[in-house]
Amino acid sequence: MPFTIVHSSAEWAAAFDGPDHAAVVTIGNFDGVHLGHQRILATVHEFARQARCISAVLTFFPHPARVLRPAEAPPLLMTLDQRVDAIRQLGIDAAFVLRFDPQLAAVSAEDFVRRFLVDTMRARAVFVGGNFRFGHRQAGDVRMLAQRGEQWGFAVKVVPPMIKDGIVVSSTAIRGALREGRVEDARNLLGRPYVLAGEIRTGTGQGRKLIVPTLNLATEQEMLPKNGVYATEVAIGDAIYRAATNVGTRPTFDGARITIESHLFDFAENLTGGKMEVHFWARLRDEQRFSGPDALRRQVLKDIEEARRYFAASRA
Repeated sequence: MPFTIVHSSAEWAAAFDGPDHAAVVTIGNFDGVHLGHQRILATVHEFARQARCISAVLTFFPHPARVLRPAEAPPLLMTLDQRVDAIRQLGIDAAFVLRFDPQLAAVSAEDFVRRFLVDTMRARAVFVGGNFRFGHRQAGDVRMLAQRGEQWGFAVKVVPPMIKDGIVVSSTAIRGALREGRVEDARNLLGRPYVLAGEIRTGTGQGRKLIVPTLNLATEQEMLPKNGVYATEVAIGDAIYRAATNVGTRPTFDGARITIESHLFDFAENLTGGKMEVHFWARLRDEQRFSGPDALRRQVLKDIEEARRYFAASRA
């Protein structure tokens, strides 16, 4: 079955017409698609396969906090496209992306279950975390969901949180690690390096002229690692290059805007556009202001050597 993305009940009905298209569903934001999410999605995939149902994710855009508590809304680890693609790669059949707006926020918990899980998706089973809340003013909880499941014919499966090295795997914990520059800890919770993806953008040219040549990344992702220098890998097309990446404001040049600049090892092309990803493996140092370009260049060359040593040791 090809992966399907829908945004309304009408689109779901058009894509999955007929009484045989029951679904096994999990509900959530899935920001980061971390190890805990991966375990839930794998469980949904297998349960649906055995039940001969559609495996589906019911998710939201924008993040509900953007509507309900905008001042408290977290910076997101992924764009919607990245999130949906990561879900697809884990073998899920369909993503139902509901637009979260004041109208959806006003839907009662019971109406939400009946309208989306029962009437639209024909849920056979629903997988959620133990603290799952839903509906107007978050009045619905797991107990209420299970009661409606008994009434309308679907099972409710509560998935316990995943613990790794004594830490609950969560999007919040990953954001905290990235804010502090602990990209290794973020990688441990994600099951892969944290990735910033976007487009190559032409910079001021100062780096290439005065320091070392770099590629600048423009990204729509909201959660950036703490300013500093990192050992990274950069993906361009099908090629992956080891690199040293600076995230910051370029204080030596009195910069104000945050930039993401990567010096790729053994790379000589002068690209001015195209897709690019930066994979963060290890933090090397804080961002610093230097006395001038010569001092900065000496430090950057040391950073490059340190990044090379990191990869040589970690991949030995």
